[in-house]
Amino acid sequence: MLPLITRTELRLRMEAGTVVVVDTMPVAYFEKEHLPEARNIPGFPYEQAAEFTDRLAPSVLPDKAAEIVVYCANTPCRNSEFVGRRLLELGYTNVRKYREGIEDWVAAGLPTSSSS
Repeated sequence: MLPLITRTELRLRMEAGTVVVVDTMPVAYFEKEHLPEARNIPGFPYEQAAEFTDRLAPSVLPDKAAEIVVYCANTPCRNSEFVGRRLLELGYTNVRKYREGIEDWVAAGLPTSSSS
């Protein structure tokens, strides 16, 4: 299991610009709503998560030493676990998971962005 980060800690790191946030939802969901400045590496369908990560990570996450936080919809969602574990396998050294996901972020009244 990936190390976790809290909403409060994530928000502070985002405000400081010290973290790269990766939304692991399918592209259509990402385009509709995501955390501000998040990048997208889909983790669903699960059997394609490694393929998507292998293909997209080099351009989306060029710095393997960067602090990276992956998230998906909510606690039961497994996308972020699949993508995060694959990033570690690819040599990324500082990957954590915001387990509660965008549902928790929105419920807390924090801002989101869209690509449309």
